[in-house]
Amino acid sequence: MHTLRYLALSAALMIMLSLGAFAKTSNSGNFTLFQKARIGSTVLAPGDYKAEWTGPNNAVTVSIVQHGKTIATAKGSLKELPTKASDTAVTLRTTHNNNQRVEEIDFNNRTEALMLSGS
Repeated sequence: MHTLRYLALSAALMIMLSLGAFAKTSNSGNFTLFQKARIGSTVLAPGDYKAEWTGPNNAVTVSIVQHGKTIATAKGSLKELPTKASDTAVTLRTTHNNNQRVEEIDFNNRTEALMLSGS
């Protein structure tokens, strides 16, 4: 009886551990803006946000989420970095009217960066 229980527990544990091998890579990442900047048609205030994206790497749809609500959307793509990013970093671009827009987001310890289309 104890052997049967041991085998059942061992099998359950092995199944749970193997599920991690099939887990999908997360299509989201957190970032912080330290100054106001535009993503899509929305100007975001300084603060903490989450970027979520769907679609093929060369044409993703990006949703910017704060406090569980989508507050901005944009088009973009994923760029492979040569090495894992050592920190999360947001690259801003100055527009023709001297506003800032988010151009790229590198996520800590990941080899992909999110490139946002100009607005």
